[in-house]
Amino acid sequence: MPALAFIVAVVVAIALAAPLLRTLAENGLVHENYRKAILPFPGGVVIVVAALVTLVPLSLLDELADDDFLSPQLTHITVYVLGMAFLGFLDDMLGGEPRGWRGHGAAVAGGGISTGALKAIGALGLACFALSNQGLTTTQYICGVALLILTTNLFNLLDLRPGRTGKAFVIVGAGLTVGSLDLAPLWVLGIFAGPILVLAVGDLRERTMLGDTGSNLIGALVGFWLVLTLSPTGQLIALAVVLIITVYGEFRSISALIERTPLLRQLDSLGRPNHPNA
Repeated sequence: MPALAFIVAVVVAIALAAPLLRTLAENGLVHENYRKAILPFPGGVVIVVAALVTLVPLSLLDELADDDFLSPQLTHITVYVLGMAFLGFLDDMLGGEPRGWRGHGAAVAGGGISTGALKAIGALGLACFALSNQGLTTTQYICGVALLILTTNLFNLLDLRPGRTGKAFVIVGAGLTVGSLDLAPLWVLGIFAGPILVLAVGDLRERTMLGDTGSNLIGALVGFWLVLTLSPTGQLIALAVVLIITVYGEFRSISALIERTPLLRQLDSLGRPNHPNA
C-alpha cells in the first residue's frame, strides 16, 4: 500500500491544523505578514506534528503486519527533514536577523551568533549524514549534499508571500512526477508531502505563516524529491538551476522579478485573498 502514508498524513493534518494553529495564536505565537495581518506562527509546526502522529500507526503496521508501509529510505530522509525544521524553528523563535547568506555572514563577522550560520552548519552535517551509506560515488555524494542544502535554502528565500512556497512545491513535484512517470518518490515522502499540501492552503489563504520551520522543511523535502527522482546528470542540472536562482536571490529581489513578469505574477497571486493595497 504505497499511497497509505500519504493518505493517512493528509487526514491527520486536516484534523490537527485548525486546533494547532488556534493554540499557537492563543499562546501569543503570532507574526505580522507582508500586509500587516497578524497570523499564527510558525505554521510549519503543523507539518511536523502531523508527520510524527502519522508515524504511530504506520510504524506499528510496518513492524507487525506482513507488508511494507514505510520505505527504508525514510529513516535518513526524516532525520534531514525534521532536523532542518528544527533549525528553522530556532530562526523563527530567535528571529529578527537579516535573511540570506550575506546577512548572516556579516553577523558572524561582527562577533555575533547567527542562527542562520548555525543553520548552514547544521544543514551540512544533516545532508552529509542523510546521503551517507547510499552506495553513491564521491561526485554523486557531493552533488547530492549540495543539492539538498541549496534547495532547502532556496525555499527559505521564496517564502515572502502567502502560498508561494507551497505552489513551488506543487510545481516541482508535479514536474518530477510527470517527467519520470513515477509516483514512488511521492509515496516515500508521503508523511511530509500530505501535511505540506494541507498547510499550503492555509498559508495561501493567509490563515497562518509557515515561518522558517515550514519553508525549511518544504525545501528539504523538495531536495530529497530531486535526489530520489533525477539521474546523476539531472541532479547536476538541477543543482546549477538552484544555484543560479539562489545567487540571484542573494543580490536581487525574487519578489520584484515575479512582479515584473506577468505570467509569474498571475501564478503567484492565484488563490490569494484580494486585499486593498496588497
